[in-house]
Amino acid sequence: MHKQTLKLVYSNISSWIISISLFSVLFVFMLYAREFLFFEPFFAFQLPVEWIPSFVLIIIVSGLIALVTSLAVFQMRTIKSNSRKTGTGIVGSAIGVGAGVCSSCGQIGFVIISTFGVAGATSLSFLSTYEIPIRLLAIAILSGTYFVMIKGITKGCKVDLNDVKS
Repeated sequence: MHKQTLKLVYSNISSWIISISLFSVLFVFMLYAREFLFFEPFFAFQLPVEWIPSFVLIIIVSGLIALVTSLAVFQMRTIKSNSRKTGTGIVGSAIGVGAGVCSSCGQIGFVIISTFGVAGATSLSFLSTYEIPIRLLAIAILSGTYFVMIKGITKGCKVDLNDVKS
């Protein structure tokens, strides 16, 4: 079921463009937010050994967000389902982005601390302490959203996917 649905979704070039561009933008943003990637004063990338799990989780979250978003766009365009069903993919992607980005890392954290004071510092301390579990939660949410989207596309499609030739 998943293989045929993904073939159907990615048979259109626009799905590939959406997925690749969204993955690239989110990947670079998350690397920058986590301070793996630097643009000033010169372009640099660093990956200390102890940060490899975080880097791998960033790749997984970016890929799942790109996949779920392309499925949601396909469902909106092709199946014309109601906004409640299609909203699952968009809400899942938004939650995944929110949980996947370490807002306590880098320049974003300083802005939040200076804006919200002690409350901001306390929340950022929590986020930095539980960064890996929060990213794992984002992956779980995005995986659940993926399965809901696949099920919705399969049910909404009037064509028997088993009859589609490879």
